[in-house]
Amino acid sequence: MDLLETLTQTPSVPGREGRIRKVVEAHIRAAELFDEIHTDAMGSLIAYRRARPENGAEVTSPRKVMLAAHMDQIGFLVRHIDEKGFLRVNPVGGFDTRNLFARGVRVCTRDGDLSGVMNPGGRPIHIATDDEKKKVPIIGDFFVDLGLESDDVNGRVQIGDMVVLDGPFREVGDYVVSQCLDNRVGCWAQIRAMENLKHHSCDIYAAWTVQEEVGLRGAMAAAFGIAPDIGVACDTTLCCRTPGVPEEDRVSVPGDGVSLHVMDSSMISDMGLIEDIEAVAAGQGIKCQRAILPRGGQDGAVIQRSRSGVRTVSFACPVKYIHTVTEMSHKTDLASYPRLLTAWLETL
Repeated sequence: MDLLETLTQTPSVPGREGRIRKVVEAHIRAAELFDEIHTDAMGSLIAYRRARPENGAEVTSPRKVMLAAHMDQIGFLVRHIDEKGFLRVNPVGGFDTRNLFARGVRVCTRDGDLSGVMNPGGRPIHIATDDEKKKVPIIGDFFVDLGLESDDVNGRVQIGDMVVLDGPFREVGDYVVSQCLDNRVGCWAQIRAMENLKHHSCDIYAAWTVQEEVGLRGAMAAAFGIAPDIGVACDTTLCCRTPGVPEEDRVSVPGDGVSLHVMDSSMISDMGLIEDIEAVAAGQGIKCQRAILPRGGQDGAVIQRSRSGVRTVSFACPVKYIHTVTEMSHKTDLASYPRLLTAWLETL
C-alpha cells in the first residue's frame, strides 16, 4: 500500500495536477514499464507500450487500447484574501458542505504548503441562535484560517493557489481509509496492472488524465490524440451499503471485487466488453461485480464519444463515503482491480 498512500497524500486539484503527475511519471520511468512517455498540452501524462506477444512475433495492425485514470482530486482554489488574512475559496469539484465543518487543510503555495483549518463563518454553538444551528452552510460561507498575520498571508498566498483537505492514509479493519481514493485508486490500479502485464498483442496507451472532476476535460483531448479502438476508464464508484441507505441504492457491495460499470449518467458500457471481462474473471477466479450508478460520470464517457465512437468499458473500485476525507475501500476490491485488468489485457 506504500504507493497508494503516496498517491493519496500528494495534493493535485483540477488544473494543478503537476505534483501527482511527477509522482506517477517517476514511478513508471523507474519501473521501465513503457516505450514512450509524454505529457500532452492539457497536462495529462500519456505512456505508450507497443504490443508484446508471448511468442515474440510481430503483430500486424495491433488494436489500440486506451486506459484512463484521472489524477485530479476535488479541492479548492484561493479566490480572495481578506484584510485579516482569512482565505475565501472556490471549489473545483463537487462537495457536500455537510462534510466540510472543522477540517484541516493544506494551502499549496509557490514556496511550500501551509497548514490551516476550514470552518464556516458565523457564531459558534455556544452563542448561536436556534435558527443558526439548523443552517447548512454553502461553499461561500467557508473560510480558511492559516493562523498567520494578514501581511504574512499576503506575502505567501496568491489568488489561484490550491487548497486540499488534509487527512491521513490508514488501514481500518479490512479497509484502507484516506482522502481522494477517488481517483488515486484508479491511478494506482493502472500502474500495478502494467507492472504485472508481461504479454499482450495490443498497443497500450495508459493515460493519467487531468480535470476529470470539472467535466472530463483531459480525457477528451487525450482520446482524440490517441484515437483508440478500445477505451477503459479506471475509476471508483459509490458503495452505499451503510446505515440510512436502502439496499436497492447501494450501487456496489464491499468485498465483492472491482465493479464493472454497466451504466452511469455519462456512459453505457459496451456489453460485449463487460461479458469478455467477466469470462476472464470467472476463468481465473477473480472477484468482480456489475454496478449501475444513477448519477455521476467518468472519463470513459468522452473516450466513447470521441471521433466516430469507441467501444468503452469502465472499471471502478467501490468506495464508501466518497468525496470526503474518510473514503473507504475494501482490500479485496483493491486486490481484484489490477489483477483483473492485467488478466483481461493479456487476452487482447
